[in-house]
Parts: sequence; structure tokens; C-alpha cells
Amino acid sequence: MKNRDKSLSADIVRIPYQQMEAEFLLVLKKKGFSDDKAKTCASIFAQNSLDGVYSHGVNRFALFVKFVEKRYIRIDNEPELKGSSAAIEQWDGRLGPGPINALICTERAMELSREYGIGCVGLSNTNHWMRGGTYGWKAAKAGFAFIGWTNTIPNMPAWGAVDCRLGNNPMIFAVPYNNEAIVLDMAMSQFSYGTMESYKLKKQQLPLSGGYDKKGQLTTDPSAIIETQRSLPVGYWKGAGLSLLLNIMAAVLSGGEATHEIGRHEDDFGVSQVYIAIDISKLDNYRMIVGIVNEIIDDYHDSVTESDSMKIVYPGERALNTRKENLSEGIPVERNVWNQIKSL
Repeated sequence: MKNRDKSLSADIVRIPYQQMEAEFLLVLKKKGFSDDKAKTCASIFAQNSLDGVYSHGVNRFALFVKFVEKRYIRIDNEPELKGSSAAIEQWDGRLGPGPINALICTERAMELSREYGIGCVGLSNTNHWMRGGTYGWKAAKAGFAFIGWTNTIPNMPAWGAVDCRLGNNPMIFAVPYNNEAIVLDMAMSQFSYGTMESYKLKKQQLPLSGGYDKKGQLTTDPSAIIETQRSLPVGYWKGAGLSLLLNIMAAVLSGGEATHEIGRHEDDFGVSQVYIAIDISKLDNYRMIVGIVNEIIDDYHDSVTESDSMKIVYPGERALNTRKENLSEGIPVERNVWNQIKSL
């Protein structure tokens, strides 16, 4: 779930997309990024914000810069191929900027898919990719089905445990749809930590219980959950089990570190990721796929809602609506967040 609250207060300012991207670009070049890398990262942060994913856009930009200053992110490093076997490759991210490494590996997975029908790239030793859905949108709009995931530091307990041994390990599924995409981008916790930080920043409660406080009680207080690091697995024991398997597969397919090893770092870096692209144009039923997906979504939209005010949307549909609004009116940003970025 992403933070897309449209209620604006006096502490919120609307920043035009081009202005936000230009400000990001200015800061990144000041921090030593090459022109190309600065433009790529600035575009990703601005696009995430435009689509309403503020927690992994404008609200996280200052932390990204902090990681650059701490040398957790090595801005001059490029990912390197470690090994390959037909449609499967393993790459070393060399702690380069996470969004750039992720784009490179997404594009490589698509290249392998064009050759083999499916391409799988495991990426080790990389940094936070920001919004994982960015890479699902990219692949799906290019005509590919996409699956990707990342492991993280330990920030979620196993079901029935009180200490954190699991990561919330975001996972992405994406397919082409009407010149755009259907994109599911979800963490294995009920709320991502970026989303909880956004609620904390606005001094708001979560709409549902998202984890445990110091007394071991379920709570909607994002500050309490961030303090305990006891986020609630989505689907309870099912989400915990899925998190475990995603971590195992990320470490195995990338040849990189698992969650318990990442937890020994000073912070959240050196993670392992997987990118899988499927060239659906090579499928026997390719000419029927558009019709199949349209029928599925039409049926989904015909769901009987609990109330007239409820609207059923597919994953990614809300982002399209938010994108249109933010292009027209400007991207809503907490005033103190924007002032912090301008001071970098």
C-alpha cells in the first residue's frame, strides 16, 4: 500500500513535476553524479513522486543523498557480470546506485527474454531500488511480463516470534495493459517502512494495524512500529513464509547476501535482487492475450461493491489517476521535506 493521501494542509506545497526533477538533478550533480546518472536517478525519484509513491520518491530523496555521503552508495560504480548460463545471469552491483543497477538488470532480463523467451538476472551487492514497481512498469510497457523482488535488512518477525529475522522483501508482478500496465508492487509487511514513515511525518495513524508496539500489542501507530521494527506480515504466517522463500531465492539466484547477513551492516545496503522478464510475444496464444487480460479486468471491475462510494481498481490503476492529477496540479510535498531537499 502506498501513501496517496489527497487531503492537503497548510504544511503541504504543490511542486510542478519539472521543477522537482530539476531540483533533484541539481542536488545529485552537486554530490558528484555524472550527468547521465544524475538524470536517470532524478527522473526515477520524480516519477515515483508523480505517481503518488512519495515514500520512495520525494520523501526518501534526502536519505538517498545521505547514503551517498556515507559511501554506502558508490556513485561511480557500474554492475559487473559474474556468470551466466543461457537465460540466467548473475551480476555484482558493486554498491552502485540502486535505481541505476535495477534499470540495467531489468533491461538485461528483457534482452535475455528476447533471445530465450525468458530472462532471469540475479543481482548481488546492490542498494535500495526505491519503488520496485518502476521496473515492472518499464518491462510491461515494453511488452514483457515481469517478476522481481529484493531482500532487505531484518525488519519483520517470523509468525509467532518477537525478534526480526525476516525482511519485508518487496515483490513486483507486472503485465502489459492498454499501452500502460497492471503492476502489483507489495512488501511482505502490511505496510512498507517507507509508507509508515510517511504516515509518521504527517502525524497520522495507519488505516489498519501494521505491527506491534513495545507491549506486544497490535497498533496503528507508525512511530511505535518503526521503534520496535515488528511489522505485521501480510497474510500473517503466509506472508512470513513467502518472505522467507523470497530471501532464500534472492540469495541463491544472485549469489549475494541473505537477510541475516545484510543485518550485520551499518544500514540497509548490499541487498540481493532478482529480475525475471518473459517475452509474451513468443507465446502461442500471443494474439489472444490482449483479449484475455481485458476480459479479466472487465470482470474484476464489475465486482459488487460494499457501498456506492467504493471503486474497484486493479494494481497500478490508482497510480495512473494520481499521475494525471499531479501533472495538472503539482506534486504534494511536506513543506519541511521540500525545504530540506533545497538545502542539500
